Amino acid sequence: MVILDPIQAYLGADVDMHRANEIRPVLKQLGNIAEEYGCAIILIGHMNKASGSKSTYRGLGSIDFQATARSVLVVGRIKGDASLRVIAHDKSSLAPEGQSIAFCMDKDNGFTWQGEYDISVEELLSGDARGQKTKDAKSFLSEILADGQLSCNEIMEAAKDRGIRKKTLWNAKKEMNIDSVKVGNQWYWTL
Repeated sequence: MVILDPIQAYLGADVDMHRANEIRPVLKQLGNIAEEYGCAIILIGHMNKASGSKSTYRGLGSIDFQATARSVLVVGRIKGDASLRVIAHDKSSLAPEGQSIAFCMDKDNGFTWQGEYDISVEELLSGDARGQKTKDAKSFLSEILADGQLSCNEIMEAAKDRGIRKKTLWNAKKEMNIDSVKVGNQWYWTL
C-alpha cells in the first residue's frame, strides 16, 4: 500500500493540480506503479470551502482525482461534537457504496469506532448534525405505535408517505428496541 498524504505535496512544482491535462499523467504513473507492484494507492486530499457544491466538486484541484479513483471516502466532523467524525462513501466503482461509519478521537480514549451512522456525504459536508433523519423516524415510530402494535406493512407504508427511508426506519427501530412479533403471516411492531 502506498499512501500519499496530502497528494498535493507529491505533485511537484511543475504540476498545476487544477489542470486536468497536468494531473492525468501523474495519475497514470500512479496506476502503472499499482499494477506493477500489485499495491493499492491511497491519495489523501483536502476539501475546498465551497459549501453548497456537490461533494464531487469539493476536492482541491482537478476533478480528475475523484474521476480516476475507484473509491472515494469523505471524512468529516459532526457539528456539535468535536471528537466525533464520520467516514462516508462518496464513490464506489467496484462495489455498492458502504454505510457511513463514525469514530471518535479524544484525549481520554484515543481512537474508538462508534459504528454505523445515518448521514449522507452531502449532509456531512453541509454540517448537518447526526441523524436528524433518525430522530424524525424515532418520533414517527413513537407516534404511530402510541396506541399499541401495528403491522410492519402499515408502518412501512406510513413511513414512505412521510419520506422516511426504509434503512432509516430500521435504524430507528433498532435504537428504540422495538419488538417484532409474527402473528399468522403478518409481522407486527410494538414498543
